[in-house]
Amino acid sequence: MEPELPEPEPLTTLIESLRCLPGVGLRSARRMAYHLLQHDLRGAEQLSHALATAVAGLRHCSRCNGFSEDDICVTCANPKRDPTLLCVVETPADQNMIESSHGYRGLYYVLMGRLAPLEGVGPQALQFDRLLERAADGVVREVILATNFTAEGETTAHYLAELLRSRGLAVSRLARGVPAGSELEYVDAGTIAWALMERRGA
Repeated sequence: MEPELPEPEPLTTLIESLRCLPGVGLRSARRMAYHLLQHDLRGAEQLSHALATAVAGLRHCSRCNGFSEDDICVTCANPKRDPTLLCVVETPADQNMIESSHGYRGLYYVLMGRLAPLEGVGPQALQFDRLLERAADGVVREVILATNFTAEGETTAHYLAELLRSRGLAVSRLARGVPAGSELEYVDAGTIAWALMERRGA
């Protein structure tokens, strides 16, 4: 087996950077890098600009913790949303899936993760205190726990349910219309809409 040809440092750095994306291994990252540099230099420049703009221009919404250009995101600032309902999701991708179901008109809180003690992700890392402060604003009447139906998602939901109930809040969990072991990002919108309608106490 012949040794691989050494790659220029900028190319190696690009390949290693692409490997940070979920599901992208060395071969996929190398294929992406070669494609951009060989066939789509304009696309590479647009990607570089878009990433730099997003990193510089986005912040976390002070109310829902999702991504926003302003202190308060468009969803939280929308007066047509029901402020008495607060749906807790793990990621912005999960929030987008629930929105696409058109079955929910309340507000959100994005955890930006889930409890994973073996990986060192605990309540402090996810800033649960911010969620509790948001949920206890005197307006929220029900908190819907829409974490994924994975082991970590279930653990997160159980932990949050205990915290929220101890503060006198009504807590519900997405119904099992969402398949066990699944992630909301990959569930169809109809299933999510049904799960929202059939939610139960957590």
